[in-house]
Amino acid sequence: MKLNFAAALMLASIAATPALAADPTGTYLRDTGASRVKIGKCGDAYCGNIVWLKDSSGPAKLGQRIFYDMKPDGDSKWVGKAFNPEDGKTYSGKMNLSGGTLTTAGCALGGLICKSVSWKKVD
Repeated sequence: MKLNFAAALMLASIAATPALAADPTGTYLRDTGASRVKIGKCGDAYCGNIVWLKDSSGPAKLGQRIFYDMKPDGDSKWVGKAFNPEDGKTYSGKMNLSGGTLTTAGCALGGLICKSVSWKKVD
């Protein structure tokens, strides 16, 4: 009887442990093939810098941080800031990881207008 109670208690404590969010760390290729971004830890959040550009003559620059202060917001989701090199503006940002695909979005007007981009993990 004591063994069954101990086993049940152990199972209940395991079930009560929250699931850990996926780790977005890695290098991702943009769906257009125009750039790669490397996502990694920056203190207690995640950030992402451009590490490769197909065409370096545009507004985006190597090493430029385009995602920063991304903090967990549910399972495999993060919120923070997203910088758009094309218009030079910073927006509220979102990241969502599903398998090897990272979907990012920059949003304006309190999240009413968002532009999403898909990235495939390459390492």
